[in-house]
Amino acid sequence: MSPEQHAAAVADPRRPHAEIEVPIGRAVCGGRRLQALFHPSDSRHGTPRWDYHVVRCAGCGFLFRHPGIRPERLGDLYSGGNYTKFLGGEYSSERVQRYELTMAAFGSLFASGAGRRLLDFGCGNGLFLDLAHDRGFDCYGVDLAPDAIETARRKPSGNNAHLGAPDEVPEIAAGGFQVITMWSVLAHLARPVEDLTMLRRLLAPGGVLLILTVNANSLLLKRRLDAWGGFTRNHLLFSSPQTQPLLLERAGFGAVVMPPWYGEPIECGTSSLTPRAQRRLRRAIDRGNRGGMLRSAAFIDPDGPRRWGLMQHTRRLTADAQSAKAETTMR
Repeated sequence: MSPEQHAAAVADPRRPHAEIEVPIGRAVCGGRRLQALFHPSDSRHGTPRWDYHVVRCAGCGFLFRHPGIRPERLGDLYSGGNYTKFLGGEYSSERVQRYELTMAAFGSLFASGAGRRLLDFGCGNGLFLDLAHDRGFDCYGVDLAPDAIETARRKPSGNNAHLGAPDEVPEIAAGGFQVITMWSVLAHLARPVEDLTMLRRLLAPGGVLLILTVNANSLLLKRRLDAWGGFTRNHLLFSSPQTQPLLLERAGFGAVVMPPWYGEPIECGTSSLTPRAQRRLRRAIDRGNRGGMLRSAAFIDPDGPRRWGLMQHTRRLTADAQSAKAETTMR
């Protein structure tokens, strides 16, 4: 179907946020042929508080929410005042462990922040900024949730946390960041190519963009379908090891490192599975990078991974990365 045909077929004014939905093509490839796949919804309440449809772009294979959310109304998804409550509690300890496991897969790349500026794009209540601050990074953050930013700014690590977009904050818009992080943010972007291109421009020469997001190639999605845990209230985009490099390429990055994700119990050594079962699980995930999450480190410079000793799981991108590198160097 075309975007307009699909939007008409699934139109429902009772659907939460239906008033800010709009038919969209896939910005990654410009494709306008969609395949309907899933209809996830809120299963925790008698009256669902959210539901939407997920399609696949016939051109690039990206999975995304459709109809999409009007980009200028994206903040409506986070304006309820309860986002910081969601980010706290048990969620906090789980997230800190996830941050550490994600970064550990990239060796020394994120181990020390001495002399390095870091921007956490979608910083929430500043939980990761706390960790980055402890590692010595000069920390900055932006988010769309007012209550979350208010919480972040109460801590030393959040002195430079701001509400809104990076280009609205002069000291962030100036760029020069050695590290930019996106923790479970990519799936929330209404304009992914434009947003990643903007973040690439904020990187200093030799800088890196760290992404953690749900994996649309995961074994769990293939098993659970509509009930997959990656389909949550505010998710718009679902990338895989096959489609995320296309997005990074369009945004001007030259290389990406994508180590498999085996899950916290396996990687922390706390799994109840037998050693044999763990080996089988690792092999299954390795065949196509099919873990529940997708972690990646994207470099403007195609030689960036080599400089950090990260040649395993590296994919060199074929976009005009040299032009992007030259543009960043001139900045």
